[in-house]
Amino acid sequence: MALIGARQCGKTTLARRFVPARSPNYFDLEDPLSLARLDEPVTALGPLSGLVVIDEVQRRPDLFPVLRVLADRDDNPARFLVLGSAGPDLLRQSAESLAGRIEYLELTGFQVAELGPARMPDLWLRGGFPRSLLAETDEDSLIWRKSYVQAFVERDLPRFGAELGAPTLHRLLLLMAHYHGQVPNLRALATTLEVGQSTVRRYLDLMEHLFLIRQLRPWHENLKKRQVKRPKLYFRDSGVFHQLIGAGSMDDLLTNPRLGASWEGFVLEKTLAEADPDQAYFWGTHAGAELDLLLFSKGRRIGVEIKRVDAPRRTPSMIAAHQDLSLDALYVVYPGELRYPIGERMIAVPAAERFSPEAAA
Repeated sequence: MALIGARQCGKTTLARRFVPARSPNYFDLEDPLSLARLDEPVTALGPLSGLVVIDEVQRRPDLFPVLRVLADRDDNPARFLVLGSAGPDLLRQSAESLAGRIEYLELTGFQVAELGPARMPDLWLRGGFPRSLLAETDEDSLIWRKSYVQAFVERDLPRFGAELGAPTLHRLLLLMAHYHGQVPNLRALATTLEVGQSTVRRYLDLMEHLFLIRQLRPWHENLKKRQVKRPKLYFRDSGVFHQLIGAGSMDDLLTNPRLGASWEGFVLEKTLAEADPDQAYFWGTHAGAELDLLLFSKGRRIGVEIKRVDAPRRTPSMIAAHQDLSLDALYVVYPGELRYPIGERMIAVPAAERFSPEAAA
């Protein structure tokens, strides 16, 4: 089993509930002692039984062929839990060496469903990273997030081949924050940074594989309409996004011009975590019709619009999306407290509710 997710989201804490850090079955690849123990990996891992944890496995991709050999032993006495801060596409050796032998489970930060609706404002402002959300003050939380972004730029990105210097990478993050919830202009980004568009695209892909951003792909329907064909960009953690736009308190956030984009990204991540769809896209036309989320779940098409208004109403864009995409239901998620219909198979639902696509069946 590979437990993957952003750095500092809680993977190590969870794993140590099963195998203590002092156990001979626990290997932390950021610890020199663990690295020394794995100089001869077959000798170190072969005799172990029970659950064996290898933390920060992306630092030693050469271990995956060894794990394949050990996993294929008759009456295998050990099971392996590997933790990684990179997605499967960056752990290519695991996909190649352990095909059919490994399952990936993504761990996110805290979610509304885990904390309850009363904590949703804090979760929105501070994000879901445990040390950020649980900090004593908003200032302490912001300081932690600044350090997190700095470490991401100075350590995580270079580890996976980032060649741009830290100042340029940090500038790229600040520029990306302006495109949160939008289709980024790669040409403008490349011109500003004095690099090629392919370089910008490569760094966006890298940041997606490291769980910092989400590139939400567009859906193309067979319509006689010009449709948007490039992905939207979202920062996956609202707290990190707020640090980049200088919103350290709720007062700062509520007066920030990026308030609507922040709310959209926060609710989008919440919806995806709770709905767990088979596939997720956005949809838009050059004429202005759009849908924030198109979810495919158990053979059904579910549309989601995210609005920060007091009482959402049906709009021409919603009607167009409903008809053109043949939606089974369309939800409009908003910050109010009342669920109510706004049209045929169109429902306004409070953001604090747990999102369930089956509810409209």
